[in-house]
Amino acid sequence: MNDVDVWRAAAAATGPARREAAEAGVRLAYREAGLAEPEHIVWADSPREALELLRAADGPWGQGVRGRSVREAVRSAPWAAERARLQERLGPQGWGRRWHATGGRLWESTGLLVDRIRAGLVAESAAEPAEEAEVRLLLLDAVLGQHDAAWLCAFDTQEGTPLRGLAEVAGSAGWWWPYERLAVVCERPVELHRDEAGRLDRGDGPALAFPDGFALYAWRGMPVPAEFPAELAALTPERILAEDNAELRRVMLEHYGYERYLRESGAEPMHRDEAGVLWRLPLPDDEDVVMVEVVNSTPEPDGTSRTYWLRVPPDTRTPRQGVAWTFGLGEEAYAPLRET
Repeated sequence: MNDVDVWRAAAAATGPARREAAEAGVRLAYREAGLAEPEHIVWADSPREALELLRAADGPWGQGVRGRSVREAVRSAPWAAERARLQERLGPQGWGRRWHATGGRLWESTGLLVDRIRAGLVAESAAEPAEEAEVRLLLLDAVLGQHDAAWLCAFDTQEGTPLRGLAEVAGSAGWWWPYERLAVVCERPVELHRDEAGRLDRGDGPALAFPDGFALYAWRGMPVPAEFPAELAALTPERILAEDNAELRRVMLEHYGYERYLRESGAEPMHRDEAGVLWRLPLPDDEDVVMVEVVNSTPEPDGTSRTYWLRVPPDTRTPRQGVAWTFGLGEEAYAPLRET
């Protein structure tokens, strides 16, 4: 297994943190930054719980107790120094090739996940604008642990290197907050479900969940309410049409199936020609869904002919035009062979 595979697995790891290894990594990261080790290492079951702990005015870890954030010294400065060293050694093109072959392969998927977690934390933890500002400032203090996998992947993190401590934490735990006298370290998720594009995606429960119940729900990357997955199982054409949120309605249609919706909603075909049947589904506050129903001319082994549904642009006027579009052609250039 190469380093990219190792770090990809670390970024997606679920289940209990390896606490002893993570705490050793935290202490090493402080020493590598030229700092005294934190007097206390406290564990939280999720980034939400970590924020609650740090925001508690009457709690034991107020700002006067924990001291200032040392994220710059522990994470940002070592990363910048290592990057500068590599760029000097490899040159701009060499560094670009190295990034493309390592961290660049993980950056998009981990970045999407980090953005969703941050958005979820702000939405759950901040009811007022002042609270939102406080939460966002605290999120700037966080080191991303396992979700720093992409950039750690590009560097040497073996024993004795400047990023070893950060790598130990990233391989063992989730997000963490470093302060002068306190480090708060989070457990990893207990569940993570993503689609082939790396987006959070689940139709029957939380797409991301932590031990304390902090969870994110999503369908193909789009945030959805917690009750939404259960509702998908009981969808009807009437319920779909009644949904006011256009994005949620699209999710409902994808899950239900456009062709099934067309059949069961009593939709009428708009046009027929030798290429198939054109269907148009008007939606309130959204573009029309337009699909071409085509029948495969090659019979299945049992002698039946399979029907396919092709979604085409809203301005499509004939089935022939729609099928031509799927081949990247204009209607006048589309001339399929007649099969016998």
